[in-house]
Amino acid sequence: MRAWATRSVAGVVALCAASATGATQEFDQLLLAQAQVRTTTPRAPTAAASGELNLVAKVNNWTVGLAAGLPEGTFLRFAAEIARNLNGTDDLRVLATVTPGATENVKDLLYLKGMDIAITHADVFEHFRNVEKIPNMDKRVNYVSEMYISELHVLVRPEINSFKDLEGKKVSFHTPGAGPSVTGPILFQRLGVKVEPVYVNNAIAYEMMKKGELAALIHTVGKPNDLFVKNKNDAGFKFLPVPLDKFDDLYVPSVFTAEDYPGYVKPGEKVETIGVQAVLAVYNWPKESDRFRRVQRFIEFYFDRFQNFHQPPYHPKWKSINLAAKVPGWTRYWAAEEKLKQMAAAQPAPRAIDPQLARQQAARAAPNDSAEQERLFQKFLEWSKSQAKQ
Repeated sequence: MRAWATRSVAGVVALCAASATGATQEFDQLLLAQAQVRTTTPRAPTAAASGELNLVAKVNNWTVGLAAGLPEGTFLRFAAEIARNLNGTDDLRVLATVTPGATENVKDLLYLKGMDIAITHADVFEHFRNVEKIPNMDKRVNYVSEMYISELHVLVRPEINSFKDLEGKKVSFHTPGAGPSVTGPILFQRLGVKVEPVYVNNAIAYEMMKKGELAALIHTVGKPNDLFVKNKNDAGFKFLPVPLDKFDDLYVPSVFTAEDYPGYVKPGEKVETIGVQAVLAVYNWPKESDRFRRVQRFIEFYFDRFQNFHQPPYHPKWKSINLAAKVPGWTRYWAAEEKLKQMAAAQPAPRAIDPQLARQQAARAAPNDSAEQERLFQKFLEWSKSQAKQ
């Protein structure tokens, strides 16, 4: 019996060994076949092999990454218009990139290779101080200029008439990292209303509202925005008014009218809301770095060609942007500050208004009111003196 068991075990061992050997041979053959494929598959000629190294250097030499936003937002349009205005030669190439939005754009400046400029909202530092808690953000990220005002759109279903009606209900804060994901929590926390945040693309959220799956959505974009304009509002949605008194430390007053959103606002009515300042942000590159020279050229082109933005087909809100305006809580990038000083020094000194001309202008403005003419005349003189002192 013992001899039979021994022979059986030996047979099993031999069989396993044979199987293992076969498997090994098959594996070796597979590796050999893959190696043959690799050696026989032709490789695409490289730029170096094609004698194009100079072209590679030329294409990459002045490329600047610009973190923009999502298609239904305003960031992407403004980024595309910056690229349109500043590109066109080999001296600069701005690559506007689709991104989640405000907070992610700032993190792209910190962590993503090749990203130098970003459009974001001025209230993102509040988010990074209290939520993600990234240190020294105000020193690592500066700004080039203010941008437009992004109005806060609180779109609700017909049965919602106040913020209290949203208590406990589902509200879209757009995708994580987008502007509403920052402004939305601030909004409801200060109003003392607890909602159930849903983080979904607002183009999808709009359709979910039609089905009753969401009670509202939050959108921070420049008005008028295509998400609302291109939808005829057959569902009877409306904008909730937002009181400024609880938000005046971070935001500015704004308003929606029927001209902005026909179908959402009745003719003659106004819906008060708040606006968050959009900012053209930049990483605080040191002067010795290669990225600095690219950013510096971007700033030169941006300021020198800024007047182009005031013409069609650029967004009308470009006309509201003041390049010299300060953004509270932010530090202007020193290269942009230097450029502003150069532009101010190059401006011709204003000439004082001729008093006789001022009298004539005042008379035209108030032809039958001598007191008003005198008041306007004095205003002209005061303005002239103030301009001469600058």
